[in-house]
Amino acid sequence: MDRIKELIKEKGMTQEQFASKLGVTRISVVKTLAGNPSVDTLRKMANVLGVPMWQLFATKDEVIGEQSNTITCPKCGARFKLEEETTND
Repeated sequence: MDRIKELIKEKGMTQEQFASKLGVTRISVVKTLAGNPSVDTLRKMANVLGVPMWQLFATKDEVIGEQSNTITCPKCGARFKLEEETTND
């Protein structure tokens, strides 16, 4: 989850500060980023970082394609259509 690490740095936070805002320990963040986080955890991370959830996986520049709002997986090359998530918060 290198993109999340990049976002943490871009936002001027340390992993410890990020963990504190999530309400977890830094070790928990490290383990989560090395593992397979749940969708709920990813939503919380996106909220703390102030970005849409898809930006946890790609930069705006990486969002390319013949159709707008698509992204290409850097590992397998598959294309995915992005959908904007709305909440009633």
